[in-house]
Amino acid sequence: MAERKPQGTKGTFRDEKQLLSPESLSSSPQGFIPPHGGYEQLHSFQKARIVYDGTVKFCDRFIDKRSRTHDQMVQAARSGKQNILEGSQASGTSKETEIKLTNVAWASLEELLEDYRDFLRVLGIEEWPKEHSHTSRLRELNRQPNPSYGTFQKGIAHSDPAIAANVMIGLIKLTSP
Repeated sequence: MAERKPQGTKGTFRDEKQLLSPESLSSSPQGFIPPHGGYEQLHSFQKARIVYDGTVKFCDRFIDKRSRTHDQMVQAARSGKQNILEGSQASGTSKETEIKLTNVAWASLEELLEDYRDFLRVLGIEEWPKEHSHTSRLRELNRQPNPSYGTFQKGIAHSDPAIAANVMIGLIKLTSP
């Protein structure tokens, strides 16, 4: 490693490759702390927001509001969304924190996925296979630019719990890695 030698009185140091000073750091293209945030542009956050909104509506319609399952499903959906947001915010200062929070988000969404599968299993309803026509339609809708809750609302808000739950399962799969 090159020896660092003080240069001048402004606290700058020079090694053989570059001169670092507070002024040079702030004038570099990205500054000392790389850009972070911008979570609302992340596809994973956009999908997690749809999953959260859909889960709240699904649970209010099909799960007893006083049950622990209702609260757990809504909290798992919220945790998925919020941890993507927090990971994005932390990305500028700690990649380790970003990765940990992203992993918590995926784990929360995986928990939520299992809750929807339990819902179907208890009611004796099958989960749609990958080849199902409605699953294909979900993938088609997912390819639209900037999808929102409205993009998937017809399926999420469907009165048949089999359709609503399977749409939510499909959305979670589209959100998770």
